[in-house]
Amino acid sequence: MKHWILSLSFLLIGFIGSSQTTKNTITFDHVALSVSEVDASVAFYEKTFLLKEITNRTEKPGIRWMSLGEGKELHLISVVKEPIKLNKAVHFALTVGNFDEFLNRLKSQNIPYLSWNGEKQKVTVRADGIRQVYVVDPDGYWIEVNSQFPIKR
Repeated sequence: MKHWILSLSFLLIGFIGSSQTTKNTITFDHVALSVSEVDASVAFYEKTFLLKEITNRTEKPGIRWMSLGEGKELHLISVVKEPIKLNKAVHFALTVGNFDEFLNRLKSQNIPYLSWNGEKQKVTVRADGIRQVYVVDPDGYWIEVNSQFPIKR
């Protein structure tokens, strides 16, 4: 009985210790994008990616927050007026559960997408079998969209 209680105690201590954040742990929190018109950007991310708006805890005008799920956020900020130079290498990536359904949504909304090579309405298949496309938001930000699972070869 003592052996069982001792084993359970070590298991619980290990679980509690492993679930706590240490000072050396780094986790992703949010991505922030400088946008020209915050309302248009919110509408784009709601319509295209079905993101939901969440409370902007800064409470500053011209800033709106969207949920990326699992406590991660997209911050859209229209208060900085400096020009931004963008290219496809400056992007963030999202994974969708149903890649074909996502492509159909893009097509039905006449939202263009490109392969990595820049081919319009084409899908890139990476060496690991993951399918991906690139979409550009209203401010020129590139968004890579990946399939959750590789295609069967």
